[in-house]
Amino acid sequence: QVQLVESGGGLVQPGGSLTVSCAASGFTFRSYGMGWFRQAPGKEREFVAAISRTGDSTLYTDPVKGRFTISRDNAKSTVYLQMNSLKPEDTAVYYCAASGYIITTRERQYAYWGQGTQVTVSS
Repeated sequence: QVQLVESGGGLVQPGGSLTVSCAASGFTFRSYGMGWFRQAPGKEREFVAAISRTGDSTLYTDPVKGRFTISRDNAKSTVYLQMNSLKPEDTAVYYCAASGYIITTRERQYAYWGQGTQVTVSS
């Protein structure tokens, strides 16, 4: 069955860095665009970053541009989100998702979702 398993979340100080990973199984990973979303307490889930099937195209929400980098390793069926210069407002549960579209920011265009990993930015 399809599985997306996030890992690497945790507590980090403001200005710090963290990389979260998402291991995929049960579907042809290289045929899916991948994305990261996040949901902060009391807020709706929002788009963070997306990467195309081959990894040659990426999209980011404005608040994370220049700080976050999405990447993928199709040989390992894994997508990553490297987060630098973290801010308290980055605190959220981070979800990875898989889309049949080449690349998309639209939540409803993602077919498969992971369970999420908590990232907390606090001193």
